[in-house]
Amino acid sequence: MKFKAPRGTNDHLPVDEHIWNFVEKTARKTAHTFGFHQIDTPMFEQTELFRRGVGEGTDVVQKEMYNFKDLGNNELTLRPEGTASVCRAFIEHGMHNEAYPVRLFYLGPMFRHERPQSGRLRQHHQFGVEIFGDPSPEADVEIINLGLSYLSNLGLRELTVKVNSIGSGRSREKFQEALVQYLIPFVSKFSNEEQKKFKINPIRILDSKEKNLQDIIKGAPKPIDFLEDESKEHWDSFLNILSSTIKLFDGFNYEIDPNLVRGLDYYTNTVFEIQPFDSRSAQSSVLSGGRYDNLVESIGGPKTPAAGFGSGLERAILNLMKQPEYQADTHNLNGPKLMIVPLSEKAKLKAAELAKEMRRNNISIVIGPQSKSIKGQLRYANAISAQNLLIFGDKELEINKTLIKLKFNSNSVNEQSVAIDSKKILDKLTPENEVR
Repeated sequence: MKFKAPRGTNDHLPVDEHIWNFVEKTARKTAHTFGFHQIDTPMFEQTELFRRGVGEGTDVVQKEMYNFKDLGNNELTLRPEGTASVCRAFIEHGMHNEAYPVRLFYLGPMFRHERPQSGRLRQHHQFGVEIFGDPSPEADVEIINLGLSYLSNLGLRELTVKVNSIGSGRSREKFQEALVQYLIPFVSKFSNEEQKKFKINPIRILDSKEKNLQDIIKGAPKPIDFLEDESKEHWDSFLNILSSTIKLFDGFNYEIDPNLVRGLDYYTNTVFEIQPFDSRSAQSSVLSGGRYDNLVESIGGPKTPAAGFGSGLERAILNLMKQPEYQADTHNLNGPKLMIVPLSEKAKLKAAELAKEMRRNNISIVIGPQSKSIKGQLRYANAISAQNLLIFGDKELEINKTLIKLKFNSNSVNEQSVAIDSKKILDKLTPENEVR
């Protein structure tokens, strides 16, 4: 029997380590520069959390969640998204008693049983941020600003921020009433799935990706036409701030998408997606989110304004690899900083001593496998893309000097004499000598 990774999941192999580390490091660093702190939640939660938080009528809850019962007969679900879990932790640990706004971010796997496709997996990884306790449009723009900074720091360009307001309270109700009246004559043309969605939450029809509904949706009422004073003031102020902020980023613009509603029920007022300029795919968003002022209260907490976004790491990596300037040499990026090849028993002991001392300085060291000949060890150094190479035996130990091959795995190998001493070797690996 041959075992394979389950459909819709991927193994992250060593050759991919550099780009995953780069994306995760960039996400953490960007979030920290905005004053956000990391939170980690369990990978499974009570099923009811997502039913109440995400929405009973959403595709996520209806057909995409991984539900199971544990040995105690408790209904549990692998988390399909991060916001509901963070809100649960926000309430459970009394963070609503802290000074507002509370700024949190997370990195981790999410699970959705859907048809796997490029950048959309059953187990995918997400970077997300949440800000609690700030109802202002400035908070909405700051979330987008953080997202743009993250994507810009990754090296992504040519992106569009699509924005809309779906209102809240009475304005949302008025819009839904108008939408229902508009859609009723077309319901007979809906698929069974869309008819069910229409009954549970008619606004979700605007999020439909079915081709036969696209022309119908184009003529539907727009939520921004029904905004009452408070929501309209928030929307106008948001657009004014965003139009100024977006100018700070090269290669980004924004546009109003009046049919953008997002696929989760908890959103209110501002919603947004960031997509490539030339995207025609329904699944092209690299980052999306919005405001959800009622979510914390809906799962048992105090009424708390909040906003946030989620960004799939797989989707970001796919877009990063499409950038013209992206020329990742995965081997050079992954290879150890130094490979030591000892040629005698005494040299083996010295190699172990050097490796221990240099690893304390966070230098990645590999000692060549002694089962191989010297030629075999050189081939191995090439195979693992060792960045620098140090070879010595008894003769070199006697004079306490050998040659170090700097930039060993490049077209500009540079041999220099060096004392067999960890500090002296470290000096050779300083920025002016090391592989870029």
